[in-house]
Amino acid sequence: MRVVTKELHFSTRGEIDLVDITRDVERIVEESEIENGQVLVFVPGATGAIVTIEHESGLLEDFKRALKELIPKGRGYLHDRIDDNAHSHLRATLLGASECFPVADGRLVRGTWQQIFFVELDVRPRHRRVIVQVIGE
Repeated sequence: MRVVTKELHFSTRGEIDLVDITRDVERIVEESEIENGQVLVFVPGATGAIVTIEHESGLLEDFKRALKELIPKGRGYLHDRIDDNAHSHLRATLLGASECFPVADGRLVRGTWQQIFFVELDVRPRHRRVIVQVIGE
């Protein structure tokens, strides 16, 4: 069994910024030379998320609107007394910090319309780090 761990680094524009990292993850899987296993995509942080969604502009806007409607800003959240971003933390908790995908025949397995996105949920632009870990043989 082999483990290959790489990091992606990029800047975001702040709430709610969607960054397509699909090609970067695919490249890391290919460079790992692992033929069969799994790849974990993980964001260390409490206001970022990893999701899969089709990279289509209308759907991406629908996604942003749904997040805003599900967990709106300024609803009297107790955490807002600290730094005014409780909605960011709550949204990240719902979406999750990681996704795991199969690796088969040296390639990332995903659906045709299933792209991998980092979702910036914090209220300001940030420099982000995403961990991509490929495990297998």
